[in-house]
Amino acid sequence: MSKIIQFGEKVAGYDIRVLNEREVRAAAGLFFLATFTSFLLILFTNNFVPVKYVLTVFFIDFLVRVLINPRFAPSLILGRLIVRGQNPEYVGAPQKRFAWSIGLILSSVMFTFLVVVNAYSPITGITCLVCLLFLFFETAFGICLGCKFYPLFFRKRVRYCPGEVCDSGIKQDIQKISVPQLLVIAGTALLLYVLMTFFNGYYSRKPYDLFELYAAGNNK
Repeated sequence: MSKIIQFGEKVAGYDIRVLNEREVRAAAGLFFLATFTSFLLILFTNNFVPVKYVLTVFFIDFLVRVLINPRFAPSLILGRLIVRGQNPEYVGAPQKRFAWSIGLILSSVMFTFLVVVNAYSPITGITCLVCLLFLFFETAFGICLGCKFYPLFFRKRVRYCPGEVCDSGIKQDIQKISVPQLLVIAGTALLLYVLMTFFNGYYSRKPYDLFELYAAGNNK
């Protein structure tokens, strides 16, 4: 029983339990896609059915992750299948458990309101946006926002972070950002401002069907 209910894996060379960050990011990506899609369906079609199914799976998945074993969480199993050809990137399990506990609280709030009570409010909207933000940062940047709060509640030093960000604050040359690079960002922002201010009418034109126009030309 103790082998079933546990958190993290024992890996040679690591003195604490760890998780495979690649699997975690893949699972986060799956949930982000499902949640974001169902959120768009609410905004544009007022259809709440897909999000109820997503929230049910979301809640069960995090319940299994935190209280039973991440190895049996459906999304992490799918994540393992997706990235099984890649070498593992190990991260510390303690901070992940704390972050996923936050995810469990958020998912339980949304599940209770939208599925059990069958009601929506600013509470569910804000909670959903927070979840999307957490999932997006995990998927796109490999940044665990929930893990950032771990040191505020536990005195233990965070270990084995993605990209080794908690082991050293020294940046390598390839990571440093120069003044010309910052100017490129500023220039891009300025370009967008100019386009939106002076060329918005051009960009707002509805595109035509290229192949339909080509077919009409051949029929003349």
